[in-house]
Parts: sequence; structure tokens; C-alpha cells
Amino acid sequence: MVSAAHDPLRLEIVVASVRAGRIAPVVANWFAATARQRPEFDVRVLDLAETPLPQDLSGGPEAEAFTRRIDAADAFVVVTSEYNHGYPAALKTAIDTVKHEWRTKPVGFVSYGGLSGGLRAVEQLRQVLVEVHMVPVRQSVSFHRVKHAFAPDGTTTDDAAIDGAERMLDQIAWWARTVRAGHELGRYPG
Repeated sequence: MVSAAHDPLRLEIVVASVRAGRIAPVVANWFAATARQRPEFDVRVLDLAETPLPQDLSGGPEAEAFTRRIDAADAFVVVTSEYNHGYPAALKTAIDTVKHEWRTKPVGFVSYGGLSGGLRAVEQLRQVLVEVHMVPVRQSVSFHRVKHAFAPDGTTTDDAAIDGAERMLDQIAWWARTVRAGHELGRYPG
């Protein structure tokens, strides 16, 4: 996809958890509201619970539509829980469904969980996403004891998360603009 230098950066927030009773929408909605306050982003939410992808990676219309959506994005933020020291299986299926369309795109992480705050899932994701030639940014956001982190209206007073979200968005915007400019110079050799 070709974008003009001044076009807003299309930021897809990928909601990784698909479990019944999940808190993922609360976390994702908070982050989406934060990102939407910044005019450099066109923010969208891609909820894997609403994105039926074949686990056998056999393709099909849903996978093709998903691939087009990934291709159209300039950057990503993955909102993920931690299950058994790892990230959700639905997210691995989503990563493996697409190949070239992930390449060169920056990605940030908003994780949540109990005491670990999802940090072990993020460390695994960093390794996997580098393999598909994505660019994980350094700053991330983590909610420890997530069930206590949000008010009933979906807001948080967690200063570290609020500050981390802004810093992460700064890094994502820089990388996305840099990659967009790089694409003008030539095709990524990966």
C-alpha cells in the first residue's frame, strides 16, 4: 500500500485474547482511546475473537481479508494476556496466517495479567515477530493485577501505564514514518 508522507499512520490494535469473560476489551479500549487523542494515527481495533482464521492455515476468504487488513496498516499494537507463561494461541495463528505483509512494520505491546503483567508473553512475542521482519519498539505497557487496574468506566490512574503508552506511541510513530520514507527509496530486501 502506498501512502503519502502526510497521511495519518494506520495503527491496528490487535486484541489477542479470545477467551470467554476476557478483560481484553477493557484494556484495548483504554489504549485505543489514548491513541485516538493523537492526530498522527488512524486507529482501528482488530479483535481476534471476531476474526475467524483457520487454525490449519489453509487460507480462504477470512484469511485473505485479514491479510489485506494487515497489509494496509502502517503499525501495530498487540494487546495480550499471558496464558501459562505465553501468549494466546489465536495470536500465533494470526501471525502465521500472514507472511510478507507484516514485514518492516513497527509493533508495540500492551500486556496484562496477574503478578507478571503479561511480560513473559511479550518477551516471547518479540522473538517471534522479529522472525516475520517486524520492528518491536522498546517501550511497552504492562498491567499487573489487571482486574484492579481499571475503574468501572474503563479508565486507569496507573501513571506508569499512561506514561508508557505515550512513549510507545512516540516510538511507533517515528518507526512508521521512517519505514514509510524507506519504502520510497526501495523495496525491503527481506
